[in-house]
Amino acid sequence: MKKVATRFAPSPTGPLHIGGVRTALFNWLYSKNQKGNFYLRIEDTDKERSKDDYKKQIIQSLKWIGIEHDGEEYIQSKNIDNHIAVANELLKKGHAYRCYCTPEEIEEQKKRAKQKKIPYTYGRKCREIGETNSPKDIKPVLRFKSKIEGSSILKDLVQGEVEIENITIEDFVILRKDSTPTYNLSATVDDHQMNMTHIIRGDDHKINTFKQIQIYEAMKWELPSFAHIPLIHTMEGKKLSKRDNASTLDDYSKIGIMPDALRNYLLRLGWSYKEKEIFTLDESIDLFNLEGIGKSPSKLDMSRILSINEHYIKNIEESDLFNQFIEYCKLFKNEVSSSKKDKIKKSINFLKNKAKTLEDIFNNGQYIIMDEVTYNKEDIKLIDVKAKKVISDFMKQIEKVDKLSKEILEPFVNELIKSNNTNFKGVGQPLRIALTGSKFGPGIYDIIVSLGKDQTLKRLNKIS
Repeated sequence: MKKVATRFAPSPTGPLHIGGVRTALFNWLYSKNQKGNFYLRIEDTDKERSKDDYKKQIIQSLKWIGIEHDGEEYIQSKNIDNHIAVANELLKKGHAYRCYCTPEEIEEQKKRAKQKKIPYTYGRKCREIGETNSPKDIKPVLRFKSKIEGSSILKDLVQGEVEIENITIEDFVILRKDSTPTYNLSATVDDHQMNMTHIIRGDDHKINTFKQIQIYEAMKWELPSFAHIPLIHTMEGKKLSKRDNASTLDDYSKIGIMPDALRNYLLRLGWSYKEKEIFTLDESIDLFNLEGIGKSPSKLDMSRILSINEHYIKNIEESDLFNQFIEYCKLFKNEVSSSKKDKIKKSINFLKNKAKTLEDIFNNGQYIIMDEVTYNKEDIKLIDVKAKKVISDFMKQIEKVDKLSKEILEPFVNELIKSNNTNFKGVGQPLRIALTGSKFGPGIYDIIVSLGKDQTLKRLNKIS
């Protein structure tokens, strides 16, 4: 039995889409589950739109989410000579023909199909033209001679048996006028030469699969198995596109979604295993199968992503959370200075409270990270005469002690509540605003202990 081999084959014509990431994930998990290989093929034959920056972004995105391909990435444009050779062989064997129809003729056919409200398919005008009758002044395209009679059945590993009338598959172009190969030819040749055993991709490729199967059969190549995954939709039920918000991995990493959390979410987006929701990486590999993929489109749910991310924030090792947080700050915020890292590390236990993202932890820890407090314009108005007296009284109390702890601070606060005829909020709120710049944030004892006596007095002194 052949060793399982899967591939992910993006075009570097834009940033990697979240749907593409899930396709890559399913291919990677299936190959790892089957002790096989997973390859990355960069389909860069669209020279005008392909950019090296996009290629780098694709590779970095997959690495960020934990998908590592086997071997070097395969660059499709380097194999064009083989694609052309196969096209010429198909012509020689009678499975392809030269088409001399002008762009104007094709446009006219499309216009007529639109008027009749039927899908356009090429009318096969040049299918039986012999070389002797062909025009000499027109550069032809090369078309594949698709089957006309009967129907074809695809035994899809996700969708089940899918049947199509052969007449509906047009004689598709395999070589353009400039002799460059088209997608269906290049992908088929590459999949064959890379020894792919399983082609797992979005179900918008089903018609391409029927075309590619005909090339396999014409060349007498062994067919791989095909699995078509339903697409990802927006919450409104529309097909998710690159124009939608939160459609690339960068959109998620910028707000502090962690790679393990997003990978877990994408795993469950259209795939299930019993009632299980949270999967470690090893569990994902051990349990993944194609049978668990559903047949209906999945909806991208941001609230669910945030919920899973919050679960990871609460449950991963705090040293790991700290490292991910520092890396996040380095990439998207300000790099945390060495002097502040130790305070953040000691405070991560409470900074992560109620945090759904790494950005929330950053916002909670701003008062530690920044040397100067930036006051919220509305909140600073709450520091009235009564609030200033609370701050002044509190400063007098903590000046008497060497080290701050919750056990030492609690009696001070209770005393202030009593002597100022107020409640916990009446003491805690002005202190929090003075120390962090906002009435929102971590618990007041945590804030004071994390800042230490000197920094606490320095900040309170500015307000009192």
